[in-house]
Amino acid sequence: QMEDPIQLKEEGNKYFQASDYEKALQSYTQAIKLNKDKALQAVLYRNRAACFLKKEEYAKAASDASRAIDINASDIKALYRRSQALEKLGKLDQAFKDAQKCATLEPRNKNFQETLRRLGANIQEKVKPGEQCWIHRPGVQKMFEILLDENSDKEKREKAANNLIVLGREEAGAERIFQNNGVNLLLQLIETKNPELILAAVRTLSGMCTGHKARATAILHYLGIDNICMWMSVDNEEISLAVCNLLQTITDCLLGQGKEEHHGKEEALVLDTKKDLRMITMRLLDMLVSKKVSGQGRDRALNLLNKNIPRKDLKDHDNSRSIFVIDNGLKKILKVVGQIPEMPDCLPLTENTQLTASVLLNKLYDDLRCDPERDNYRLICEEYIKSKIDPQDMDKTLHAVQIVSGVLQGPFDLGNKLLGMKGVMEMMVALCGSEREIDQLVAVEALIHASTKLSRATFIITNGVTLLKEIYKKTKNEKIKIRALVGLCKLGSAGGTDYGLRQFAEGSTEKLAKQCRKWLCNTSIDARTRKWAVEGLSYLTLDADVKDDFVEDEPALKAMFDLAKASDKTILYSVASALVNCTNSYDTKELVPELVQLAKFSKQHVPEEHPKDKKDFVVKRVKRLLKAGVVSALACMVKADSAILTDQSKELIARVFLALCEDPKDRGTIVAQGGGKALIPLAVEGTDVGKIKASHALAKIAAISNPDIAFPGERVYEVVRPLVSLLNTERDGLQNYEALLGLTNFSGRSDKLRLKIVKEKALPDIENYMFENHDQLRQAATECMCNLVVNKEVQERFVADGNDRLKLVVLLCGEDDEKVQVAAAGALAMLTAAQKKLCSKMTQVTTQWLEILQRLCLHDNMEVQHRGLVIAFNLISSDKELAKKLVESELLEILTYVGKQEDHPKKQHIINVARDCLTKCMDYELIKPLSQA
Repeated sequence: QMEDPIQLKEEGNKYFQASDYEKALQSYTQAIKLNKDKALQAVLYRNRAACFLKKEEYAKAASDASRAIDINASDIKALYRRSQALEKLGKLDQAFKDAQKCATLEPRNKNFQETLRRLGANIQEKVKPGEQCWIHRPGVQKMFEILLDENSDKEKREKAANNLIVLGREEAGAERIFQNNGVNLLLQLIETKNPELILAAVRTLSGMCTGHKARATAILHYLGIDNICMWMSVDNEEISLAVCNLLQTITDCLLGQGKEEHHGKEEALVLDTKKDLRMITMRLLDMLVSKKVSGQGRDRALNLLNKNIPRKDLKDHDNSRSIFVIDNGLKKILKVVGQIPEMPDCLPLTENTQLTASVLLNKLYDDLRCDPERDNYRLICEEYIKSKIDPQDMDKTLHAVQIVSGVLQGPFDLGNKLLGMKGVMEMMVALCGSEREIDQLVAVEALIHASTKLSRATFIITNGVTLLKEIYKKTKNEKIKIRALVGLCKLGSAGGTDYGLRQFAEGSTEKLAKQCRKWLCNTSIDARTRKWAVEGLSYLTLDADVKDDFVEDEPALKAMFDLAKASDKTILYSVASALVNCTNSYDTKELVPELVQLAKFSKQHVPEEHPKDKKDFVVKRVKRLLKAGVVSALACMVKADSAILTDQSKELIARVFLALCEDPKDRGTIVAQGGGKALIPLAVEGTDVGKIKASHALAKIAAISNPDIAFPGERVYEVVRPLVSLLNTERDGLQNYEALLGLTNFSGRSDKLRLKIVKEKALPDIENYMFENHDQLRQAATECMCNLVVNKEVQERFVADGNDRLKLVVLLCGEDDEKVQVAAAGALAMLTAAQKKLCSKMTQVTTQWLEILQRLCLHDNMEVQHRGLVIAFNLISSDKELAKKLVESELLEILTYVGKQEDHPKKQHIINVARDCLTKCMDYELIKPLSQA
């Protein structure tokens, strides 16, 4: 017996994970007796409490959890387990207090919040008429007194603030606060101008509004939309975000979204929410053009408009919210887009403000349903731009060009139409030749955005390239120089290869890239200008020499990764593009040799693979990127807001992840740096290609990694669907194979995972691959099925009439491929052990069953032989008549031969099963012991 408490704890953990709670209990009890370390004792008591919960011995569970809490009062697992036990014992008020402590320690834990709601509701139901629930006693008033008293102890204030937030999220507590002048007291907390108290008040209000339309409407009117927008405008990121979340919660209630709950008489109320929604929308639009609003506040307003105005589903025909914003606020959005940060009259902006405004323009345009609506949108834009063009006032004209530039980053087709307005393109080219640096800066940026489509790029190539070259060579302003370079790079790569780029760079792509890397690493240059350096590299890295030099420059890589964490739409796309180029994870067309020869004969340019684009160089670049921390940067990029992280960027990131996962040795590093977690949303949302690439990368990780480490907690269940999506004839063989390996690994972990795989309808696809001619696919599918048959639902499908599932497994046991035999025999052994019906059914599915069974029992591979003998034992044990049939066959000789062998450590498990078969036959009196024969 072990005498080490730590080893006993680990043993108990293994038993617990295997659902053997009795043995786990024994291990933990033994460890408690031997242990002398207080911290470990708390862990052991709380673990034993978990066992008692599983065994439904709730009094013992509560007792053990209390012992753990006595040692460590903030042991959140022990508190939650005691709460669960007390709830089962009917002690709801005590259970509520424990759950409340848990929610105070981890305010964002949804499980704790849900437990609080449920317990609060149960407590309310049990309160007799006329009595006062303990939640409703004067404690709430006491919290406000502590918070509003400036002389209160800091620790007491923090505790009161946290308790208030938790209470606001629980229905009974929220109603109590609301009914007892709580909103007025919360408003007083906000007016203290103490950031911590403001945050506590705003978060409490958010909890009170969640899922309660009437209360949310009342709070909106009491606080006033002007006050809410004013608080959101402050130059404090945490407060601004909290107020933004409050306004989003109110908006969700008014729109009828989120978790809507009915509360008594509220069902009889008819609330006219349209008026309130329009009032909120108008105030948000006003915020866009107010100089009193901070850059962060402006971003919050834009994000709320982005999230709530366009339709979520285009099947919904009501786009009235978008029409309202276009009619009442399009010019205000255009004003934000047309701001020039370098000019003195510019509104307060962040680095993301104008890009977020361009995203809003795009979403509004996409939400329009017909040509007249789109024409109205275009006419408003044209009218606004014309009002800004003034040959006598160059500053106003600059704003007009900046607006066109911003629209080109949003609804591009509309931007192209605006470029077609009389004199706009000529004005842009003319500004490039201006002596004023600000004119050059704005014009160059506009030319870059205008050249995204080749049709427009042709015009710019004719008129603007010479100017861009001149600007690049002559200007001393780094901001302009870098933009001119990016313009040249973008035009040069317009054809999709590095050939055109070399033409423009005049063979000096390495020199230009080196300059970009210098700008990138120069922290004295503003971040916005350094981002242009990244965009330049995203084009220049099409050149194999450039990409090789770039990955060797670790400071440049790290500078790029740091910029990527800034969450800017352009920078995310540029970084992802550069990484795709460096890892060669773009799609390449296979050249047909005959056509290559024909092209050479006709003296046409034929792009040839650069030596540094060969596999060895690509592998080295991948290793360098991993060493520089590329996974952490990608994981951070994936967390960006959906308005910034476009589907195209997601696809590029997925391509890079797939390239990084190529070498199995690197997959542990990728998981450790958050790659597994980052891939899940990429596999669920984005372009079809992006989802497939991300799913394939997940399959590579799942195939060889411990799922508990790679995808801890509930996350592992989110990975199943992407893996199942690869079991498709449209996917290639490698994707099929690695998805099957991943599912095999998962299905061997727990029955809950097996059930998830079945629910995702993977079973028919796995069965199809068991028929495959490809050996590896057939083997992987059979191994997966071997793990899945442990699940009762899968077993029932084998038992059901009218299918050939069992026949397929039996026939696979007769295959020549040993690995397939091992898996198929394992599946058959488990099926026949779990379901007696399948023992008799096995003899009916094919006439070859007995011959196959005999071959298994005589197999040279001990693993196959052992499984064959287990199948034989299951058949014999299931039915005396079936046993008689086997005894009358040659199988009896095989069993006798194996059973008579001398004991041997390596073969003992095989010999024992054969002897068990013979013993069972003797029990049936089908054969006699040797002494009686």
